[in-house]
Amino acid sequence: MKNNNKNLILLNGIFITSLIIANIVSAKIVTFWGLVIPAAIVAYPLTFLMTDVIGEIWGKEQANQTVKIGFWCQLVSLILIGLAILLPVAPFADNQEQFKGIMSSSFRVVLASMVAYLCSQSWDVWIFHKIREKGTKNKWLRNNLSTMTSQVIDTAIFITIAFIGKVPNIWVMIISQYAIKCAYAALDTIPFYLMTKDSEKQNPV
Repeated sequence: MKNNNKNLILLNGIFITSLIIANIVSAKIVTFWGLVIPAAIVAYPLTFLMTDVIGEIWGKEQANQTVKIGFWCQLVSLILIGLAILLPVAPFADNQEQFKGIMSSSFRVVLASMVAYLCSQSWDVWIFHKIREKGTKNKWLRNNLSTMTSQVIDTAIFITIAFIGKVPNIWVMIISQYAIKCAYAALDTIPFYLMTKDSEKQNPV
């Protein structure tokens, strides 16, 4: 992937879209391979791939900038969800209780996501570049170690805030989600390599 503004905007767009979609669908709890997890698993792992690719090609400062942009986008979505809940209901509407229940859950999920997000994404960028600064050219190590360790932080914080008191066994959900995230982290090594294959020429270690 070439180091240009068009590609950077594209990756930031994918990052923000994945982040917001993950927050919206997290209120749904699903079973996947017999594991109990939030539906955000379909979108959220993409955010770590995007920051790793951005960090590899554009550097640590730009990756941190992406994390900050994501935080403010989540804050805006939190405010907008809150306003949508508070708006007066049309007299003929008969689905507002369901809407309020779903969106109230989303409000709590976004709040949980913001706390987990700041901690995990900041760690992801920091450890990724710490390994890179040591002089290692092993992309697999940078990509997987940064993502898998940051996912521990993200999963523990997010699941605790978003679902404590709402699920029968919170530890099952934490372990389940982390196991699937680790599988995702291992799989995203392939797109990471493909997207950053020319990064040594553009942004040498």
